Amino acid sequence: MKKVTTNNSINMPLLGFGTLIPSAAATISATMDALDAGFRHFDCAERYRNEREVGEALQAGLAAGGLAREDIFVTTKLWNTNHRPEYVQPAFEASLNRLRLSYLDLYLIHTPFAFQPGDEQDPRDQNGNVIYDRDVTLADTWKAMESLVDDGRCRAIGLSDISLKELLPIYESARIKPAVVQVEAHPYLPETELLEFCKEKDIVFLAFAPLGHGIKPGPLEDSVITAIAERVGKTPAQVLLAWALQRGTALLTTPKTAARARENFDISSLPQDAFDEISRIETRQRFNEVVKTGVPGFIARGN
Repeated sequence: MKKVTTNNSINMPLLGFGTLIPSAAATISATMDALDAGFRHFDCAERYRNEREVGEALQAGLAAGGLAREDIFVTTKLWNTNHRPEYVQPAFEASLNRLRLSYLDLYLIHTPFAFQPGDEQDPRDQNGNVIYDRDVTLADTWKAMESLVDDGRCRAIGLSDISLKELLPIYESARIKPAVVQVEAHPYLPETELLEFCKEKDIVFLAFAPLGHGIKPGPLEDSVITAIAERVGKTPAQVLLAWALQRGTALLTTPKTAARARENFDISSLPQDAFDEISRIETRQRFNEVVKTGVPGFIARGN
C-alpha cells in the first residue's frame, strides 16, 4: 500500500478505513474485513462510541493475519467535551484503553469547537441548542495535545473538521506543527485552498466522505463520474477514490462488506483527461455541516 510521510517522519498509509459504523457487530465484522482486504490505516473517534469494538477486531485480525502492531496505523480523536487541557490526557488514555493499544499513531482534535465538559457528548440547553465551553481556546487544547507527543505514546497530532481560517493561527503558534488535517472532500467539495496550504506546509490532507458519504444525489451518481467509470472499466467509487489520491490527498472510506472493502482497496490511476474532467465539476455541496457547529451530521443525535 502506498504511504505518505508526515512532517515528523511517520509513514501513514494513504488509503484509510473509517470506523463510523452504527452497530457494534457491524463495526467488528467490517473492520476485520477491511484488514483482510489490505487496509492498514484505521480511523476511529471517541465520538463514534465503538473504539472498544474496533480494538477487539484489530487484535483478532492482527493475530489471524500474523501482523504486528507496527504494521497498522491507528488514528482516533479527542471529542469536543474534552477540550480543556486537564481533560486531554485522560481522554487520550481512555481511547487507548478502549482500543487496547499501548500507543497511538495519530490523535486529532475532532472539531475546533469546545462543548460543555461532562459525560453527555452532545450537551444541549432546554431549547435544544448546543452548550459550548467559552472558557477554553483551541490554542489551549493544542498545547495539551503537544504534551501527548512529548510523553512518547502519541506519534503525531492534527486537527479535523477545520477551516483554513481556523487552522492558520494554530499552525503559526504551534510548537509541534499539525501532521494531518482531516476534512470532508470530494469533487463537490474540493477544498482546493486548504489542500494547497497543506501541500505548502507539508501537512497531510486526509479526505473523509470521498464518495459523498453515499448520500443521493451525490458524486457516485454524477454523470461525469459514471461515464468515466464505464470508460475505464471501474466502479464510480473506484473512480472517486482514484481522483482523491491523484490530487495528492490521503483518504478514508467505510466499506461495510468484504466485497466492498476489496473494491475500495483496488484503486488504479485515472487517465489525465478523466482526472481533469472530474476536477472541472462545478457542483458545490457539503454533506456534513460539522465545521459550523461541531456536531457531526453523519451521527444520529443521542447515539
